[in-house]
Amino acid sequence: MEKIVIALGGNALQEGNGAATAESQLEVVKKTSQHIADIIDAGYNVIIAHGNGPQVGRIVLQNEYASSITPAMPFDVCGAMSQGMIGYHIQQALKTVLKERNINRDVVTVVTQVVVDKNDPAFLHPTKPIGPFYTKEEAEKIEKEKGYTFVEDSGRGYRRVVASPNPIEIAELNAVNCLVENGFIVVTVGGGGIPVIKDENGNLTGTAAVIDKDLASERLGEDMDADILLILTAVENVYINYGKPDQLRLDTLSVEQARKYMNEGHFAPGSMKPKIEAACRFAASKKGRRAIITSLDKAVYALSGNAGTVIVNE
Repeated sequence: MEKIVIALGGNALQEGNGAATAESQLEVVKKTSQHIADIIDAGYNVIIAHGNGPQVGRIVLQNEYASSITPAMPFDVCGAMSQGMIGYHIQQALKTVLKERNINRDVVTVVTQVVVDKNDPAFLHPTKPIGPFYTKEEAEKIEKEKGYTFVEDSGRGYRRVVASPNPIEIAELNAVNCLVENGFIVVTVGGGGIPVIKDENGNLTGTAAVIDKDLASERLGEDMDADILLILTAVENVYINYGKPDQLRLDTLSVEQARKYMNEGHFAPGSMKPKIEAACRFAASKKGRRAIITSLDKAVYALSGNAGTVIVNE
């Protein structure tokens, strides 16, 4: 049975124009669970990873607005909260779908820490916006009080930015492996994992950062010796010259060709570029591994070679 890490994009958890309520999110996850169940039905051993952008942003907002009543939680704790919330929805929805199909499998969420290097250059150049918008005066006041870094964001105000370091190690890897080997469907590295720094004694401390969820999913895939990394996003295929008259759909790519396109600037840094980077890392890590980028509704077709963009190491 091939082992597959599924990296769910934001559209698999929340509709773009839908209400940001728990109920509406659960409805979206129910639809997503049908597609995940199709993959399980097809005979794959599935591990689920996911993003948390909108959800953790709302948790940060709730904390900030209620800070005069109850202390705001630090960003790493907000990340842990989002893992629990999203994992709970996936557990509930997917278990229901599996039960309807007479598939007797349990779904469990592991609140997952991911180790990053305290000397990662990303900490010197924070780029990932989080939380609400502030006026310049408000941002300067908070910056002085708390030491946060703020940047002007698209003319809409100032937002806090944090680093996006590279994932090095998944702290709960042994637990995830144990669960998978014993037949559980595991939800892990939610939102890229809770970023933590390891000291000389091996103790972990949370840090304010955002780990890219596709790169964390790739780290998970390598460390669990997965056969396939399936990155699900809003589009069926990757393109070069996207949105231009000469746009070209990409079906199968070598790691070398994918990196060439990436270096030529075809993929946006906050969108497709980290997906391509994650796919290249995974495909290059071991002979026979492949990474697939496609949409949620085409996932099963992509696994059988009939949709999506596949990256392999020739």
